[in-house]
Amino acid sequence: MPIRPLPEYLVRRYHGWRATTYNENRAWYRHLADEGQHPRAMVISCCDSRVHVTSIFGADSGEFFIHRNIANLVPSFQPDAGHHGTSAAVEYAVRSLRVAHLIVLGHSQCGGVKGCYDMCEGHAPELDESTSFIGRWMDILRPGYETLPPGDDAERIEALEKAAVMVSLKNLMTFPFVRQAVEDGRLTLHGLWHHIREGTLEGWDPERGSFVTL
Repeated sequence: MPIRPLPEYLVRRYHGWRATTYNENRAWYRHLADEGQHPRAMVISCCDSRVHVTSIFGADSGEFFIHRNIANLVPSFQPDAGHHGTSAAVEYAVRSLRVAHLIVLGHSQCGGVKGCYDMCEGHAPELDESTSFIGRWMDILRPGYETLPPGDDAERIEALEKAAVMVSLKNLMTFPFVRQAVEDGRLTLHGLWHHIREGTLEGWDPERGSFVTL
């Protein structure tokens, strides 16, 4: 099998982490190991390496249950025999961990959203191929593309990034156990959008019907 040892720079970083962060918080890590995880919130974010969820919120180990995928998308409830990684993560967070908050975090300059935009505009035929995993995943966002207002490409792509958050929140409510938890007051849903360059965070305000700067 073509498996190689970990690059040396990552090994050095690990030893640095264990000598500092771990040693300084050894009791907390042992508590997490002995008592299990009890996160208060689940965050569904993009795989983008520039979106550092724990840093944005100053979160400690054990505080967030984090699931990352292309463009922070949640598919609609589909009870079949397929492999549904995102759906499984949501089920575990809501039913087993009983998180109190479920946050969908989108961001600026999202490559997945840009790919969906190009595909829907007819500029990325490779994503329309049935063999494209990215294209078929981004089909989840097609309803968001249909709602885009007129404007230039940059404005529409940013609007689609925020639509990805809203599509995911809407799809979350198709899961019976999510809907029940929300209706029972055990779970709240939140939509956020992070501007990478500016470091700002916007949240969906249902009263205004728009994202507002936090």
